[in-house]
Amino acid sequence: MKLLLPFLILFSTSAMAQTILFLGDSLTEGYQLAKEQAYPAVVERELKKTHKGIKVINGGVSGATSASGLKRMDWYLKAKPEIMVLCLGGNDGLRGTKPEVTEKNLSAVIEKAQKRDITVILAGMKMPTNMGEPYRTQFENIFPKLAKKYDLKFIPFILEGVGGNPGLNLPDGIHPNPKGHEIMAKTVLKVLETEL
Repeated sequence: MKLLLPFLILFSTSAMAQTILFLGDSLTEGYQLAKEQAYPAVVERELKKTHKGIKVINGGVSGATSASGLKRMDWYLKAKPEIMVLCLGGNDGLRGTKPEVTEKNLSAVIEKAQKRDITVILAGMKMPTNMGEPYRTQFENIFPKLAKKYDLKFIPFILEGVGGNPGLNLPDGIHPNPKGHEIMAKTVLKVLETEL
């Protein structure tokens, strides 16, 4: 039994270790903020209080679209994440990309992850009213549709309680400030913790 003990400790420690990939755009990267202020870093700090083996990879890149996220994905998969929080599509919407194109790209990201047994959590996005109601509705419907199709845990709106609030965003009115990222982290944690 004494010989088995170190092995059992090693096994139980490695079993608890999990890598979480956040694949996203500037909202995930933490535009104009220090790396530790972006919501993935806040999530990591919170989770490490109870899950010591957690490792978070911030795969957010400013300007990223669903298409570029798909292309970048292979690089991050080398880290063999067990969970992926997918937060892409906002730039597609702001550029007026056809919703069916965004949906196709996000589907490809999800399928690539699921083929590797990666649990996917999908974060939804909303568009400003100036995009026009038909486009806005089509775009916003992509996310719940994909969540249902692929049986994903779903965060309806990643900027819930943050979007449109001047006190929680940078002067550009688009990107959250550190306080905004703290709220985003809480929104993500509500869903993410159910998968750990």
